[in-house]
Amino acid sequence: MSQFLSEKQEAPLILTLELEKSVQDWAQSMRERHFPRQRNIVPAHITLFHALPADYADTLLTHLTGYQQAPCVTIEAPFLLGRGVAYRILSPEIKAVREEIAALVPPERRTAQDRARWHPHLTIQNKVSPQKARELLEQLSQGYEPVRTYGAALRLWRYLGGPWELLVRTPFTPRSHS
Repeated sequence: MSQFLSEKQEAPLILTLELEKSVQDWAQSMRERHFPRQRNIVPAHITLFHALPADYADTLLTHLTGYQQAPCVTIEAPFLLGRGVAYRILSPEIKAVREEIAALVPPERRTAQDRARWHPHLTIQNKVSPQKARELLEQLSQGYEPVRTYGAALRLWRYLGGPWELLVRTPFTPRSHS
């Protein structure tokens, strides 16, 4: 049992953005409709970091509570992942949050993926045939208009080899649409 707890406590941390409720619900329903059921084991999300070191959990938890105003987020046109489809995300405010958090963890402690240029996206389909992905992209692209929304919260997760365990959800102060 103690070995399991130790391994669990050493598991990498994932930081994601949750969108305001109506858009988060839409994203989740799109994921449930288009993601293979057996692979759809985490909620719809926008990943800020894929694998931060577990020993930075306290630092991250302390820092995440400092964000107040909900960041603006634009869900841009869908694009092909190869074996899936995602929507591009545009949010200078979330990019700034990500840069602040990146500064808390030295580059040598971050994975290559988390050091690389960030390409925020919302995956709604993955692990399907390239043909099925192209068909969905074509369907979703027809007449697509960007959606402006807000971030609702940051979520810090522990990666458990497939499923994720939510450690904390830190909400932003809501903003009204204008």
